[in-house]
Amino acid sequence: MRRAARKIVVAAVYCLAVALLLEGAARAALSSDAFFRRVAGNDEASWRLRWVKRQKTGRRIYYAFDDYHPTRGWTLRPNLRDVPAFGGKTLSSNSRGLRGAREYSLDKPAGSSRIVVLGDSFTFGEDVADDEAWPRRLEELMPGTEVLNLGVHGYGHDQMLLYLREEGLRYHPDVVVVGFLPDDMERNVVAFRDYAKPRFVLQGGQLALRNVPVPSPDDVLAREPYRPKFLDLLSMLRGDLLHRSGRDQEAMREITLPLLDEMNATITTAGARAAFAYLPVYGEIDKADPGMTGRERFFFSYWRQRGIQSMYLRPYFLEKMRQGAEFKTYGHWGPLEHQTVAEGVKAYLIEKGLVRQRVSRDPAQGGVERGLQAEQ
Repeated sequence: MRRAARKIVVAAVYCLAVALLLEGAARAALSSDAFFRRVAGNDEASWRLRWVKRQKTGRRIYYAFDDYHPTRGWTLRPNLRDVPAFGGKTLSSNSRGLRGAREYSLDKPAGSSRIVVLGDSFTFGEDVADDEAWPRRLEELMPGTEVLNLGVHGYGHDQMLLYLREEGLRYHPDVVVVGFLPDDMERNVVAFRDYAKPRFVLQGGQLALRNVPVPSPDDVLAREPYRPKFLDLLSMLRGDLLHRSGRDQEAMREITLPLLDEMNATITTAGARAAFAYLPVYGEIDKADPGMTGRERFFFSYWRQRGIQSMYLRPYFLEKMRQGAEFKTYGHWGPLEHQTVAEGVKAYLIEKGLVRQRVSRDPAQGGVERGLQAEQ
């Protein structure tokens, strides 16, 4: 019995020594910026470690205008006024943290229509000023209609769904437009991206919410020294393997499609109309072939099968290109791209009857005032 006990102790000490060796080697390797850049990908560990490294330059979620949010991870800080951002642009937010200084009451004004817009940085308006983002341009193109920009940089469809439930529906919208990018799908399978975030998983065929409440920045930093870096390294290597094999795309679709279904159901149950705007970015904008890309075909087929309104906006870009316009096909959009999307969304909403032209005569002015009204 003593011999057996001695063997168990020796084996335990040996395993502990190996574990400490592996942990030490992983910590040393990940502390090297060159090694980290080589192995980092789109997995949770990579994003968390990137965020931790940024804390050396000051604690923040991602941008200085971000605020921690216990449900969604982060949100736009409220009550900002003309904050310098994006290399010469300015950013403002209202008292409820929506992009732009304009305030919107929860109750919709009599005689007006209201559109709530959800999305990521392309909808939020990263790299452009408040009045250049496409939701604001859409509002200016549609007299008599309020367009509320609930876009937030870095959001996945899971965060958009929660924002819709928590805030968007409180404004009693007539229409909810979701600015959709397939690139956002990778955010749906992680619980840490720009910062810690919620994540939905499928449990018995139903969406189940995880990682809520989201840990605060102080909590994340306090736990970081005790996180096994060897497990982080394995997670990063596994993420690379999944990406190379294409299995990560399967995982993204498995959770994204139920999220979109739930978003549509939430909107329609609240009595609003849902419409998904496929936002062309990067090489999709100036693609010479006017036909749909593989990603576009997949999602428009999916939306048609479910009877969900969906906007194909690339023809509006192609038409302007024929007229000599040159679009930005890298990074975030500039003002021209936002204006083009706003024009396309307006045309679609009217064509499909989600909003209708309203004409009212003002005898005092002797003229005609045109506006837009949501189709009830």
